[in-house]
Amino acid sequence: MSTAVLKGSRGMNSAVLRTEIRLFRREPGALFWILLFPTLLLVILGSIPSFRDPEADLGGLRTIDVYVPVAVLLGLIVGGLQAMPQTLTGYRERGILRRMATTPVRPSALLAAQMTVFGGAALTSALLALAVGRLAFDVRLPEQPAGYLLALVLAVLVSLALGAVVCALSRTTKIAGAVGSAVFFPAMFCAGLWAPVQTMPDVLARIVGYTPFGAAAEALNRAAAGDWIGWTHLGVLVAWTVLLTAGAARWFRWE
Repeated sequence: MSTAVLKGSRGMNSAVLRTEIRLFRREPGALFWILLFPTLLLVILGSIPSFRDPEADLGGLRTIDVYVPVAVLLGLIVGGLQAMPQTLTGYRERGILRRMATTPVRPSALLAAQMTVFGGAALTSALLALAVGRLAFDVRLPEQPAGYLLALVLAVLVSLALGAVVCALSRTTKIAGAVGSAVFFPAMFCAGLWAPVQTMPDVLARIVGYTPFGAAAEALNRAAAGDWIGWTHLGVLVAWTVLLTAGAARWFRWE
């Protein structure tokens, strides 16, 4: 009996995941902003001739080289802070989560499916940015692939955890959108969208390095250059993921 129940639960969880994937594919806004916009931004920046010239301030790197990690982080920040919170908050606002709690499908299955969908979309966006950077602008692939992958996975986890906190603290989709936007712009600043981390003053760069996406940007840059990502950045990412996950679990309400 227990085996049959377990198989049935797995089947329902798989059905929820397939449904969420289909719904995500029907959202042109999410598809564009998560999957395509980061790479489009990279193409626009790479089309600027001066961005393809080596810069002494960047240690001989080109501006387009340092913006590839930014494009990688952009997709997962959009997915984690803008798309996922509004989707989950909308489900809660419309009573979908409350109705699911009375069925064999638990609301936690929906939460896991959402994180899988947006996490997968973020990783796909990152791979697309890396591929276009390499093929279109001859940006070198990460010379420390294992460290780069580890930093990328941790960045996805911390983004989803932060998005879960936004959802937990937001009663409506409008509030989720406002809170997500308020967090989005500082997150992108720390990721280096307006000024690459390498060009920031030492004190500012040190402060940014203790934020989730500042640490992620530093880790990705180090791995791209062939160095290990560094235990400090690794510890910052893990600590933020644990703290944000604990906060989301404590504050999240299904109704």
